[in-house]
Amino acid sequence: MIDAAFLADWLNLILRWAHLIVGIAWIGASFYFIWLDNHLQHPLDPADVAKGIGGEVWAVHGGGFYVARKFKLAPETLPPELHWFKFEAYSTLITGFLLLCLVYYHGAEVALIDPAVMRLGKGEAIALSLGFMVVGWLFYDWLCRSAFGRDDAMLGGLIALYCVIAAWALCHLFSGRGAYLHFGAMLGVIMVLNVYFVIIPGQRELVKAKQEGRVPDPVFGLRGRQRSVHNTYFTLPVLFTMVSNHYAGLYGHEWNWVLLLMISLAGALIRVWFVQRHKGQQNPLVLAAGLIMLALTAIVSLPRPTADIGPPAAFTEVQPVFKARCQPCHATRPTQEGFAAPPKGVILENEAELRARASMINQQVWVTRAMPPGNLTNITEEDRRLIARWVKGGAQ
Repeated sequence: MIDAAFLADWLNLILRWAHLIVGIAWIGASFYFIWLDNHLQHPLDPADVAKGIGGEVWAVHGGGFYVARKFKLAPETLPPELHWFKFEAYSTLITGFLLLCLVYYHGAEVALIDPAVMRLGKGEAIALSLGFMVVGWLFYDWLCRSAFGRDDAMLGGLIALYCVIAAWALCHLFSGRGAYLHFGAMLGVIMVLNVYFVIIPGQRELVKAKQEGRVPDPVFGLRGRQRSVHNTYFTLPVLFTMVSNHYAGLYGHEWNWVLLLMISLAGALIRVWFVQRHKGQQNPLVLAAGLIMLALTAIVSLPRPTADIGPPAAFTEVQPVFKARCQPCHATRPTQEGFAAPPKGVILENEAELRARASMINQQVWVTRAMPPGNLTNITEEDRRLIARWVKGGAQ
C-alpha cells in the first residue's frame, strides 16, 4: 500500500517540474518574439520590400547564421505549414491548475487557510479561490473590450486599481502564502486566456482572410497586440509569486498586500525597461524606479520593533514547545498527517539542530508567524513569545 503523503510528494514533484518546463517554453518564446519584433531592421534586399516584408533580423547562434523576416501584413502565398505558439501557454495553465489542486486545494488546511486571517472551511476556501480567477478574467476582459480599452493609459490605470483591490482582498482571506500564489495565478489565468480568446483567434482570422483573398479586419491585430503587451508586463510579477512561498518575511508581514503590490510594480517597471532596451530607447530612470521600488520593499518589510518580550528563557523552558509545536512536522519521520518528510529538509529534533537554526525559527515563528502553517499544531501566543525569549537569550 503506497503511503498517501509519499504519493502526494511525487505528484508535487512531477507537476511542479512539468509546470516549470512548459512555463519556460511559453515565457521564453514570448520574450524572444518581443525581442525579435523590437529589433526589426529595414530589409537589406530591395526585392524583399517588394514582397511585402516590413523588417528583418540577422543573428548568429549555435554556429550558424539566421535571418527572421516579418511581413507588413501577409505573404503572397501561405506556406504548407505554419508554426503556432499556443500549446506552451495552454500546458502552463493545465499543469499550474493541477498543482494548485494538489498543494492548495488538497492541502488547503496547510497552504491556503489561516484561521488567524479568516476562518474558512475547505470548500469555502476553494470556492473563493476559483471565484477570484474567474472574476479576475471576466472583469479584465470586460475592461479591455469596453470604451476604457480604447485608451491604454486609462485601461492600465484601471487594471492596476483592480490589482490593488485583489491583493488586499486575497491577503485578508487566505494565508499570506496562499494569497501571493493566487494573485499570480489570477494574472497567469488572464495571460493564458488572452492567448486562447484573443491572440490566437486574431491570428486565425489573419490566416483565414489571406486564404479567402480579403483584407483582414485590423481590430483583431490591435486587440492581440494590446493583450500581448499586458502579458509582457504581467510576466515578472507572476514569476515572483511562483517562488514567493520561500519568503515568509514578505507574505507573513502585516503589510503583506502592500509588499506584494510594491514588488509586482518593481517587476513591471524592470520589464518595461527591458522592452525599451530592445528598441534602443531605454530610459535609465525606468530601471532606477524599478530598483528603488525593490529597495523600498525591502525597507518596508523590515521587522518592526516590538514591546519587551520578557527575560531570556532557558532551553529547558522552551523544549516542550518545540516538541509539541515544531517536531510533528520537522522530524526525521514526521507524525503530522500529510507530511512524508520534514518540510525543506529542516529537522528540529535535538538542541544542536534547534540552536543552529535559532535565527530562522525566530523569523518564522515570532516575526512573520508563518509557522506552523495554518497553525496546524495549535501554537499559542505564549509559546511564540517563549521561543522569542529563548532566542533573545542567545539560544542557550
